[in-house]
Amino acid sequence: MSADRWNQNIHYHSLVLGTLPTECGHVLDVGCGEGLLARELSSRVRHVIAIDLDAPTIELARRNAAADNIDYVTGEFLTHGFEPASFDAVVSIAALHHMGTALALERMRGLLRPGGTLAVVGLGRSRYPADLGFDIAGAIGTRIHKLTKTYWETSAPKVWPPPETFSETRRIATSTLPGARYRRRILWRYSLVWTKPAEHPE
Repeated sequence: MSADRWNQNIHYHSLVLGTLPTECGHVLDVGCGEGLLARELSSRVRHVIAIDLDAPTIELARRNAAADNIDYVTGEFLTHGFEPASFDAVVSIAALHHMGTALALERMRGLLRPGGTLAVVGLGRSRYPADLGFDIAGAIGTRIHKLTKTYWETSAPKVWPPPETFSETRRIATSTLPGARYRRRILWRYSLVWTKPAEHPE
């Protein structure tokens, strides 16, 4: 697990885990990286599929799997042959900006079963002066956490800066997923949680 590691993404694992439906059989972890979140999910749900485009990163995840209910997939999330409406939850941390927020959210929406939950923690690009306060708070919060925790840097590829600002991401999310709960987070992240209605036109 990630108890001995910390970074801004791991910090929000508990937020994602707290959104899982009570009866949660099949979960998709999009952009799983080295599999830290997938391993935490595996202790709470029956089956986890974790997908990432980067083959060396997936190999690290498989090597440290420590669970027999995780299937790691090397592939492109937007085009991989998942069955529509086949997951009770779709989750993702720090991956949407690699794929394009609108395309990724539309794909996630289609893969959710009615009543299923989508939970995303993502990155946006700051704009000044509107985001200055959040960036200062993020810098202070990160420094405090690093004083008491072991900072860990993933080997997964990174995209920086994110192509969309926080405000653009919010507009895309609320347009694509009506009723979604979007919240700006302190450590240079936002969270997005949405429950698919029982009858949702695709």
